[in-house]
Amino acid sequence: MGEQQEQIDGNVLAAKSLAQFGVQHMFGVVGIPVTSLATRAVSLGIRFIAFHNEQSAGYAASAYGYLTSRPGVFLTVSGPGCVHGLAGLSNAGANTWPTVMISGSCNQNDAGRGDFQELDQIEAVKPFTKFAVKATHISQIPNCVAQVLDHAVSGRPGGCYLDLPTDVLHQKVSQSEAESLLIEAKALAEKNKKNNRANVEASKIEEAISLLRHAERPLIVVGKGAAYARAEDELKKLVERTGIPFLPTPMGKGLLPDDHSLAATAARSLAIGKCDVAIVIGARLNWLLHFGEPPKWSKDVKFILVDVSSEEIELRKPFLGIVGDAKQVLEILNREIKDDPFCLGSTHPWVDAIAKKSKENASKMEAQLAKDVVPFNFLTPMRIIRDAILEFGGSPAPVVVSEGANTMDVGRAVLVQKEPRTRLDAGTWGTMGVGLGYCIAAAVAYPDRLVVAVEGDSGYGFSAMEVETLVRYQLPVVAIVFNNGGVYGGDRRSAEEINGPHKEDPAPTSFVPNAGYHTMMEAFGGKGYLVGTPDELKSALSESFSARKPAVINVVIDPYAGSESGRLQHKN
Repeated sequence: MGEQQEQIDGNVLAAKSLAQFGVQHMFGVVGIPVTSLATRAVSLGIRFIAFHNEQSAGYAASAYGYLTSRPGVFLTVSGPGCVHGLAGLSNAGANTWPTVMISGSCNQNDAGRGDFQELDQIEAVKPFTKFAVKATHISQIPNCVAQVLDHAVSGRPGGCYLDLPTDVLHQKVSQSEAESLLIEAKALAEKNKKNNRANVEASKIEEAISLLRHAERPLIVVGKGAAYARAEDELKKLVERTGIPFLPTPMGKGLLPDDHSLAATAARSLAIGKCDVAIVIGARLNWLLHFGEPPKWSKDVKFILVDVSSEEIELRKPFLGIVGDAKQVLEILNREIKDDPFCLGSTHPWVDAIAKKSKENASKMEAQLAKDVVPFNFLTPMRIIRDAILEFGGSPAPVVVSEGANTMDVGRAVLVQKEPRTRLDAGTWGTMGVGLGYCIAAAVAYPDRLVVAVEGDSGYGFSAMEVETLVRYQLPVVAIVFNNGGVYGGDRRSAEEINGPHKEDPAPTSFVPNAGYHTMMEAFGGKGYLVGTPDELKSALSESFSARKPAVINVVIDPYAGSESGRLQHKN
């Protein structure tokens, strides 16, 4: 008899499949039945970042997908682990970021009998995914892995799901069978590979250029879709070649530097209220852009909407819709304009009006920021943080992660972005709890960058336990917590609201006063700082930025400095 060939199980084949199709990092929480999958993935060169909570792991994977333009992959156990992971999948879908959740599931023969952590996970993920598949036999694993990774990035990016039942993970094939399956899956993936660069209609490009050329008050609006497409060079050419002012959405900040002479961020209300033609690139006309409707926008504005999804254009019904990748469309626009150029010039009435209003509003903001207010309001520490980040200097710039109500709102207006994909915040869905997951994703995706989180204490609390993850992997993350004792602040109730049998309880918005967030970091071996004055904050920032080690700076804020904020408020 010949020597029996070595066999491998589904865990090994899944890990080999992920490695073959280019997965470099995974996030997740291990346990039955996926611990071996994570271990095998590590042995094959995939870095696995183990979290405390699947929710944060999912947020990390979604941000990683955005930052790298490759699917962010995260792993969960079955049942409740899969349910916890839905937060990351749904966030990926809302922000259109490529993300893949892989979950173990119960033995197929025991489905419907009340097995351990049993759940119909394919059905559970449907509302939050663009594609979901279950491998019902070990032989299907390589092809299923290829499918979810491809679907995540094709067309409009989004969340995908792979279900790996326990019995499939325990099935075995020979090494030679495994190699054949991997080769077949790779060949099929190449055959089915989708091209995101659609054929852009030349007539629509011509019409777009004509609209911009003849507009009296044109505006370029850019969103995180353009950042995902890595369209910054093409955007710079279009803006500087035509002299048209540009307005970034919150996570579009940095595609061009915030201090660019044609930036309209500080004159946002004027820009969107008075423009007559707006080309919107990689952004949706949703709540963040007031749905493109009056009274924020002129009733007569003509929208040119550039989006990778034809469904988005059909939904919004712009004056002109162009289906295509942001970078591709900008390349074509630039090429056509180069042959017949036009430029507004700095003395153009529209450009001049935007510049003057921007300067006026910036001066008002700087006058407010110039005051050192102690106990801290939100503006004083935010100015100090801004200056410290700018003084950190050079390129690559730090990645700034921001969440919270007042903290995020004020930070968006004050903090300066000069490079693309260096701002992560609550995003399209306004998701709280993303902070430390996003920090970990940024540190893993961009190991040469410092990551600075500017967090409200409420938003920070969702994922605060992940500071241990920062320390365990020694990630260069400095988390700055604006500690004002609760959601929006402390107890804001009026006298008539404080009654009933539980009136002695803390207000629903209140946390423990003067919470020691910094000591939690110290408990795991990181560095903690408690600050309440400008000098203390400056010292903590200087030391922690230089060290590039896990740190928490607990910034004590006046609990009455903030206000309730359910949406991003744009007042300039």
